[in-house]
Amino acid sequence: MKTTTQDDHYTYRLTWSAEDGEFVGLCAEFPSLSWLDVSQQKALTGIQELVKSQVADMTSANEPLPEALADRHYSGEFRTRIPSSLHRALAVEAAEEGISLNRLISTKLAQ
Repeated sequence: MKTTTQDDHYTYRLTWSAEDGEFVGLCAEFPSLSWLDVSQQKALTGIQELVKSQVADMTSANEPLPEALADRHYSGEFRTRIPSSLHRALAVEAAEEGISLNRLISTKLAQ
């Protein structure tokens, strides 16, 4: 059985870079790091190894590591301020659709 480490919990993503003509491996918790490769698998492996190296460097220097997004607790609630005119328009739209304002906002955010 493989033992997981902190870097195993980080959020990795691959995307295509038209500018570079290669895949880019990224890590959300380390936004300054990236890895380019013509192969998707090598781009993913490259960013994972780069993060592992960064974690090792930070650990040896007693620097705090970023918390993995996957390990954070999310309450499902957040507050944001919007202009009163937008609040009114959204409340009207929700009323016209026969749903709560919360349901309308959740649906819009999901889109």
